[in-house]
Amino acid sequence: MKSNETELRFLYLAFDLVILNIAFAIVYSMSSLLKDLNTHDKSLYLLLLNMSAVITYSVFSTRNLYLHDDFSNRVKRITNRMLIFSSVVFAFAHFFLPEGFSLFFLFQCALLFYVGKLFFYYALYAYLKFSRSKGIYVHRVLIIGMNDMSGLLRKLLDNNPMLGYEFIGYVSDKKEADENVLGELHELAHLVSHHQIDFLFVTLSAYNDLKKSKELLALCNRIGVRLRFVPENQYWFKPRMNMESVGSLVVFNPQEIPLDDINSRFFKRAFDVIFSSMVILFVISWLFPLLCVLIKLTSKGPVFFKQKRTGINNRTFTCMKFRTMRMSSDADEKQATKNDSRVTPLGAFLRKSNLDEFPQFFNVFVGQMSIVGPRPHMLKHTNQYSELIDYYRVRHYVKPGITGWAQVSGYRGETDELWKMQKRVEYDMSYLEGWTFWWDLKIVVLTVFGKNSHKNAF
Repeated sequence: MKSNETELRFLYLAFDLVILNIAFAIVYSMSSLLKDLNTHDKSLYLLLLNMSAVITYSVFSTRNLYLHDDFSNRVKRITNRMLIFSSVVFAFAHFFLPEGFSLFFLFQCALLFYVGKLFFYYALYAYLKFSRSKGIYVHRVLIIGMNDMSGLLRKLLDNNPMLGYEFIGYVSDKKEADENVLGELHELAHLVSHHQIDFLFVTLSAYNDLKKSKELLALCNRIGVRLRFVPENQYWFKPRMNMESVGSLVVFNPQEIPLDDINSRFFKRAFDVIFSSMVILFVISWLFPLLCVLIKLTSKGPVFFKQKRTGINNRTFTCMKFRTMRMSSDADEKQATKNDSRVTPLGAFLRKSNLDEFPQFFNVFVGQMSIVGPRPHMLKHTNQYSELIDYYRVRHYVKPGITGWAQVSGYRGETDELWKMQKRVEYDMSYLEGWTFWWDLKIVVLTVFGKNSHKNAF
């Protein structure tokens, strides 16, 4: 798996190249020094600047990625890198540019590039800090242990909002060690639930013991929180390419799933956006008005049924469906059953044809759901079955789906007996642990044409 250190390195490089090329365009449009140069000469200047930026970034990339204090740290690093970049540019200019090249033009480009980087990264840093303060696009983190490594990890999380983590507090038996210690190890399940934690980072050397590590992983799976181990001897693990990283720190992922990989998430999200956009544009655009009218004509109440359900990382979201039942007070408590008197005649058709699920393409488009994934359950079921089925909450390590492996395998509908939900979870776990993009495509096809996909649709 690629580490987020590698991912951010290429992202920052892309930012730098965009800023550099904008700076070149601005300086060139405002400069009179290059008016006499032909197109080929202009291209040489542009090639030289981009090549110098890539070379500088490749050689010195890790020195500028992560902050161990406030933004002033990045200002110093950007300044140092710009000095190196300028040296590379002017040295290479003597080899690649024609005689009489404009040193002043290159200086202007480098200066505007420098100013642009300071402005852009400060704006990005401020925006991400603000977003994190509002709980947007962040994973809430507890750190288990109080030592030098936990302190360093906290600094990285606090000062690098691009990583997408928010430090909430420590878990330690030494409550007096720091005011940010929220509780002791035996309170872990309560702390995770109370503070809505998404990730646990373990810096305690005590968990080098395999038995303790497995016990902790089992606990995390029961309460639905991701686990990472941060080894104290970072140097020994650096060459191991199968490791993840948080900032510049190497971490173990003891339960790697395919969708932990950023490339896999990217392709899955791209498929979701493209597929949902096509459905919204070519199907929903004409189908919705028709169904809205029919629903209104055949029963009293709103067109859409909205229900709070559990999504990725145990986050609650509003799942939308076409209303298929008559209005009742127990809609959030009671599942539809066979020959349910609440289901309208039109609703029975919508359920059988899966048309009632079509509004969820909007949930997919905004990123709350995926086309394929474990079906989201009502909050009552999340609370109920997480107490009865081990690893039930592991389903929430990925986005919920409009359709899923359990549904096309015939396990949908009412879960009036525990074994039915157990089978759903079993199939969901199989999908989560073995996900491939081709598996998603297979499930989409089976949803439409499979003989089991409409089973128990009442």
